Amino acid sequence: MMNDDLLTAGDVLTSTDKGIPERAIGMTIADFLATSPRLDEFWTPLVVLDDSAMHHNVATMAAWCADRGLELMPHGKTTMAPTLWQRQLDAGATGITLATMGQVRTARSLGVSSIMLANSAVDERALRYLAGELHDESFRFLCWADSLQTVDAMDRALRAAGAPRPVDVLVELGAEGARTGARTIEAATRVAERIAATSTLRLAGVAGYEGALAHDRSDNAQHVVREYLQSQVRLHESIRRLYGPGEIYITAGGSAYFDIVAEVYAEAGAGTDPSTHFTLRSGAYIVHDDGFYRQISPFDEARASADAPRLRTAMHGIARVVSQPEHGLALVDGGKRDFPYDEGLPIPRQTATELGEQWRALDGATVTALNDQHAFVRMQGDLAVGAVVALGLSHPCTAFDKWRVLPVVDSWDSGVVTDLVRTYF
Repeated sequence: MMNDDLLTAGDVLTSTDKGIPERAIGMTIADFLATSPRLDEFWTPLVVLDDSAMHHNVATMAAWCADRGLELMPHGKTTMAPTLWQRQLDAGATGITLATMGQVRTARSLGVSSIMLANSAVDERALRYLAGELHDESFRFLCWADSLQTVDAMDRALRAAGAPRPVDVLVELGAEGARTGARTIEAATRVAERIAATSTLRLAGVAGYEGALAHDRSDNAQHVVREYLQSQVRLHESIRRLYGPGEIYITAGGSAYFDIVAEVYAEAGAGTDPSTHFTLRSGAYIVHDDGFYRQISPFDEARASADAPRLRTAMHGIARVVSQPEHGLALVDGGKRDFPYDEGLPIPRQTATELGEQWRALDGATVTALNDQHAFVRMQGDLAVGAVVALGLSHPCTAFDKWRVLPVVDSWDSGVVTDLVRTYF
């Protein structure tokens, strides 16, 4: 749960909130929304969220996980938007996953009471803060450890801080050449033994991230992911003897291979023991995308199997043509400061003479380069200066961090603004 008074309706909009209409400056978000704003009031560039698509995606993932005995702690660092976290919690998510202790502090200030840190916590200052938060008995906190040094650093800092109860720690299993995580089951077992021997930590399960091992849907990539997840389950079985009283978590699952995670976890008994929580951490599903996840997600509407659920793209860029310097080239007013580009450049999808006018398909156009505040749109014909272009975006995790406020329309075709999402990066 989150504190209602710490959500964003009472926030005052200012001229530093890019894209908002001039008349909104000085109004609270709630007061501005009460005036029934429309998207055609907003300045370009923009990133716009589709409310109906987000509702569909949240409900789809929640139902799919429930059917498989899986819990969901979606990765909140994708959006760092408490109003979107609340949607996921309201749909049954067990808690929110975060990546840094700074994000944990932000979430706690917003009233989040169930957090997984998908990382190690070794900074003495952050651990002192955590020790203080643990006085709140309703606060559920999990973090990871992948080495004896990590365990020792946590133990020292928490003992010095007088932590009132042990911190739940999951052993992180990695793989050779991957990101973090103990490289072998044997090494991970030694970490588990060290955790179990401390008084400040409680061994609470096994964690890992399969998305670091593959980046496509080839047979080989899926085989590598499956083998890794099976190793994670073997680690869980090998350290079961070390678990003491309390809830146990086995967790994996980014937004690319969660179907394989579900299959392997089903074989391991997901949903059969209420004290053992097989937990996905997928985060990007709430808005999906038009690039990386469109190519790799098992639920993309363009590539999913006939009987699979479908996710809908709920994140769109909008930019305006500011220059047509030569035939077949338009420069629009959004660039690296506005749109993600690390997992693929924006994709021109539609154009209109103005916001609020009917969109038409922009076939064959491509973005060939981004500058800080410009995108180069190449096409067969021309676009008039002042026309707007709708862009498909790739990788939600590097889209939200560029915006403090994002308008939400009730559906992409309507243009009726139903909410403003505030981010906390």
